[in-house]
Amino acid sequence: MEEARQSGKSDRKEELGLYVHIPFCVKKCDYCDFLSAPATEEMKKNYIRALLSEIRSYKGKTNGYTVPTVFIGGGTPSAIPASDIEKIMEEIWDTFLVDSDRLEATIEVNPGTVTREKLLAYQRAGINRLSFGLQSTDDRELKMLGRIHSYEEFKDNYELAREAGFHNINIDLMSSLPGQTVQTWENSLRTVTALKPEHISAYSLIIEEGTPFYERYGKGALHQGELPEEETDRLLYHRTKELLEESGYHRYEISNYARAGYECRHNSSYWIGTEYLGLGLGASSLFGGARFHNGNDIREYIRL
Repeated sequence: MEEARQSGKSDRKEELGLYVHIPFCVKKCDYCDFLSAPATEEMKKNYIRALLSEIRSYKGKTNGYTVPTVFIGGGTPSAIPASDIEKIMEEIWDTFLVDSDRLEATIEVNPGTVTREKLLAYQRAGINRLSFGLQSTDDRELKMLGRIHSYEEFKDNYELAREAGFHNINIDLMSSLPGQTVQTWENSLRTVTALKPEHISAYSLIIEEGTPFYERYGKGALHQGELPEEETDRLLYHRTKELLEESGYHRYEISNYARAGYECRHNSSYWIGTEYLGLGLGASSLFGGARFHNGNDIREYIRL
């Protein structure tokens, strides 16, 4: 693998971002409409085999490009064995001309699925950025969202990541939750900024059709009155910006805040029209002047 990494120091050409989709999770959260679900070990094994085959299929087809960013998302990528992540990254190093000097390689991780051994394996594979799906520091809100972890479990995982040597970490938070107040949201923001992550993503809850939240809302189990009013939603947005800027973060996208120099280059590349390949189930691509995407049927995908 080291030899392949050295090749990334060649003359820089056009840039090509890579997104890799891992559609598996321990438990699908009640608000989530992403392409993800729990699965059998056999299905996971077959999926990784098909994913590696898809990555390999691009060998020799991207010679005019270097890869400066890789983003492994899901789903919960940290829910699969670290050895599978290592195989994915090794195939990427072998297939593409990776810009090893400038590489930003991110993996999404969820509290409760992180171990020291996994973190060290990610580093060996070349991953240098973590994105933690926390959502809230309030355990009542986490339970309401259907998350599998507590805040303390997240904090333990976060400290593990720092001890393992990760110096570029994002934390996801979610506002406009049922029953959430301005005070509980501000508490989450202050608690997270005290940890000094390099990046914070602060999203508003959107109740999407087909999710348990949508069904509960439609059946009357979740009432309109439990959701923040439009004026409260606006206040939450403005307080987010104020509090994060006071803590040294600047907003560079609608929901993304970073310390100077720690903006997510992979996500930013979408906004400026950089070409990218989406690898895995349902992933979209912009490459060679065309937009295309993989299908959403995992049984069809693993037959590739």
